[in-house]
Parts: sequence; structure tokens; C-alpha cells
Amino acid sequence: MRKADPTVPAPGEGKRGEEGYLGYLLRQAAGAHRLRVDRALADLGVTQPQFATLTMLGAYPGLSNADLARLALLTPQTLSVIVANLERAGSLVRRPHAVHGRIQHIELSDSGQALLRECRERVHAIERELTKGLSSEEERAVRRWLVGVATADTAGP
Repeated sequence: MRKADPTVPAPGEGKRGEEGYLGYLLRQAAGAHRLRVDRALADLGVTQPQFATLTMLGAYPGLSNADLARLALLTPQTLSVIVANLERAGSLVRRPHAVHGRIQHIELSDSGQALLRECRERVHAIERELTKGLSSEEERAVRRWLVGVATADTAGP
């Protein structure tokens, strides 16, 4: 294993800390969160993108691949692989669209719903750790800020 370069700051230091660009800090935080979720779900054979897919299907059953990719923040190609793997594992089922023959709706199977419940328990524990020390008002402010970042008009400079 290679030793860390002493000139490269650790997370939380230098430009990787409070002096850093907000966009970089968001990406750094998202990467750290994804790693924690991946580790928490590893023994279930579920990755963070698979969890996002299961979550969106649980919340919005009957989505098409295209809609699911947008909601799970995945490329259509990545989503197709995830859906195929989850379908092979028996966690979801596809049903033909009532009008458009090429479009298929995707839903969680009973085992997929059970898997999602187990995953949620673990991810909720991680989220409780994330918000530990925040008041409910502070947590709401963070959530509002993150939603604002995600929904900000990107058409401008």
C-alpha cells in the first residue's frame, strides 16, 4: 500500500476543508457518503446506486427506465445494468406499458420490497449520524439549502 503524500491535504484540510470551493466540498461529501452507504449495504449485495434505484421504485412504482435513470441520477446505460441485475436477483419485475409496446414499467417484487426495508434501516442509521448534533431547525435549513443547490437555475453564467 502506498503512503499518502504529505503535501496532499487530508479531507477537511486546506482546499479540502472550509477554504475549499463549495462544489468540490459537495462532491467530496457525496463521495464519502456513497462509500459509507456502500460499506453498510455490502453484505446485502447492494450498492448505493442500486439503493437509489430501489428507493425510487419504492416511492414511484411503474417507472420506465428513462424516468428511473433521471430520478436515480444515473445514466440510462448504468441504470439498464442495475435493473438487469436487480431483476436477475428477483428484486424487481417489468410489466409492459398499456399503450407503448416498447416501454416497460418497473416495480419492486415482494423480495425487492423486503430488501429495500433492510437497506433503509441501515441508511437511516447513517443519516442519523450525519444529523447528530443538529437541531431540527438546522437540519431543515441544510435540507432546504441542498434542495436549493439542486434546483437552482443552471442557465445563467
